[in-house]
Amino acid sequence: MTRPTVLDVFAGVGGLGLGFEQAGFDVVAAIEIDPVHAATHAFNFPECPTLCADATEISGTDIRCGLSAPIDVIVGGAPCQGFSMIGKRALDDPRNQLIKHFLRLVVELKPSVFVLENVRGLTVGKHRQLLDELTAEFQVAGYSVTLPWQVLNARHFGVPQDRQRLFLLGAKGGSILRYPMPQILAPPTTCREALQDLPDAEDFDELVSSDTVCVSGPLSDLSAYAREMRCLSNDAWHFGYVREWDPQLFTASLRTAHTDISRRRFHKTRPDAVEPISRFYKLAANGVSNTLRAGTDAARGAFTSPRPIHYRYDRCVTVREMARLHGFPDWFRFHVTKWHGARQIGNSVPPPLARAVAASVLESLGVEPSRPTGSIPLGPTNLLSMDMTEAAAHWSVEVPIAKRDRKSGATKRKQEDVERDLARATA
Repeated sequence: MTRPTVLDVFAGVGGLGLGFEQAGFDVVAAIEIDPVHAATHAFNFPECPTLCADATEISGTDIRCGLSAPIDVIVGGAPCQGFSMIGKRALDDPRNQLIKHFLRLVVELKPSVFVLENVRGLTVGKHRQLLDELTAEFQVAGYSVTLPWQVLNARHFGVPQDRQRLFLLGAKGGSILRYPMPQILAPPTTCREALQDLPDAEDFDELVSSDTVCVSGPLSDLSAYAREMRCLSNDAWHFGYVREWDPQLFTASLRTAHTDISRRRFHKTRPDAVEPISRFYKLAANGVSNTLRAGTDAARGAFTSPRPIHYRYDRCVTVREMARLHGFPDWFRFHVTKWHGARQIGNSVPPPLARAVAASVLESLGVEPSRPTGSIPLGPTNLLSMDMTEAAAHWSVEVPIAKRDRKSGATKRKQEDVERDLARATA
């Protein structure tokens, strides 16, 4: 085994998948229901088959038929909205069907390893019942779940952001996977180290109507983190595939038109504090960002992502600056709009954190990572500018919001269908 294969479920734009690729895995397929996210994923991972599909309606057989190699690892960050109910299993709550379908796909495809990522809140209070039931279901299916499960903070793995996430690891055949050790001995990457080398978007008139501008000039005062984000050395690619990109393109930097009143409020807000009117957090130059959130989709009001205030400029950070705070390298691109781009980052796993988890899994499997040769081009840029209707037409799917009950989040697939398929796969 040289580069183990990965299926990324609930892939989004691929933060978790990118971390696994950088650690030495090959992501051979990705499933994402949102057509806009799927299009962005296809742009950044042009050689990975991206399936714009509802994970609740796709079977392991459907996935396996499209692949030439077996799947060694299944990863995913299934959204979870349910809670414990007296006298009922939390896994049976309709709001938890996405996480249950992750379990179903693992049972059907029988990978050697699974990695489930989720919010820290799943480990406490009434949500803990779901985590306990899920662990038991994986064990019944023949997987040794690494216990105690771990909540990892991205700031301990080189990401300039306070972001805590649960990782649940499991392996077949009695193997026990190791969690990565937090890099707490090294000082965290600061917001200044992450952002100081980026030009100010407000210096470019082109960025009023476009998210991209060509920027040339000498580079100076680059932190080690900035050098890695700019991919200025072969080591910056880790064990991932080198992308063919133009380093002079300053992308994901569409400007925001703040009022003078807002700018004065931003200016008066002290670093590491929340501006009282907008409720935006102001970055501290020598600190780390607060947790970057995704906002909500159209089914839940279409509220925009609350981007923090820049530590130096009296404005919110751009999508590219969010990407830097999240650990996405500069070649990685997002949807051209601020709303979709910020949502894509807030929904994703920081790649350096994902890479640390993936490297630990690879080591547990006894596999030495190998660096691929050659480079691959990125996808066509029109994939980054489609609205939801255009993206759905591109994938020949329905706009996904219509598939869900806005009150319960339930999918069209019936509960009894899930139970039947899971029983068949376990048999």
